[in-house]
Amino acid sequence: MPPKFQLLALLAFAIAMIFLENQIQKLEESRGKLERAIARHEVREIEQRHIQEGAKEALAEADDLVVIYNRVPKTASTSFTNIAYDLCNKNHYHVLHINTTKNNPVMSLQDQVRFVKNVTLWKEMKPAFYHGHVSFLDFTKFGVKKKPIYINVIRDPIERLVSYYYFLRFGDDYRPGLRRRKQGDKKTFDECVAAGGSDCAPEKLWLQIPFFCGHYSECWNIGSRWALEQAKYNLVNEYMLVGVTEELEDFVMMLEAALPRFFKGATELYRTGKKSHLRKTSEKKPPTKESIARLQQSDIWKMENEFYEFALEQFQYVRAHAVREKDGELYLLAQNFFYEKIYPKTT
Repeated sequence: MPPKFQLLALLAFAIAMIFLENQIQKLEESRGKLERAIARHEVREIEQRHIQEGAKEALAEADDLVVIYNRVPKTASTSFTNIAYDLCNKNHYHVLHINTTKNNPVMSLQDQVRFVKNVTLWKEMKPAFYHGHVSFLDFTKFGVKKKPIYINVIRDPIERLVSYYYFLRFGDDYRPGLRRRKQGDKKTFDECVAAGGSDCAPEKLWLQIPFFCGHYSECWNIGSRWALEQAKYNLVNEYMLVGVTEELEDFVMMLEAALPRFFKGATELYRTGKKSHLRKTSEKKPPTKESIARLQQSDIWKMENEFYEFALEQFQYVRAHAVREKDGELYLLAQNFFYEKIYPKTT
């Protein structure tokens, strides 16, 4: 073959090799892009599964919630409980009333075990809102790892006693036809205090402390300093939120923000609902300053009032970090934390 043709053949071969190498490089690049696309798709699928699994776990967690409202008598507890009943269908949870014999707030040991077992294992009733006139029960004593969420409302101790005094005699507008235990007794609260009656005695003030103290014997020893301190400890450490009757709307608003699974729509219902403000004690007459002053001389009142003031201060502290007022209207603060400097970095 002449040298000229040899050179042309060599040049053609070189061009063909360059072309092939270029095609191979393009194929490699295409394969790399495809592999990266497949990898990204797999990552997205994994992330989506994680999101779905997380959502399922969050939903399962929300559906496993139990709230216990061990309501103190005459603290607007019926008004608040009506909200829970009104919302249970809409928000898909169960409401159960704990009805104890003769409204005894202390359960026997065997009933405590039964109650803890029911609350923990009764899956058909979850999520659940339990309410009743029962003193605080520590679930950890029974080996339960996941405790229920406790909430409650308390009231100025003398106002609560006056309300209960007239409730026993005249009832309220919730069930006006029901005959009460002291019906027919027309004696006013002031007359009772002046006569040193048992229904208005300082000992009758001893109720909110033992309800928060619990099932220990010392809780029910009237005037026990240990019971007061235990009640304070439980309020801070065992209750998610404790409101006061005098500021019930704020309590409802904060519960809606913290537990929307139960209380979504509660604030609007409280403001506009027909049943939320239903229960009012009939024939109630405010006590005179003299009657109040006489009760306030008691060490029992001083301890119950100390507990009330402690609860009020705690509630107002929580509220100050959650709620603001503008033009006479209350509104909840938006989330004011975020995450940053998250490591290791994702690619």
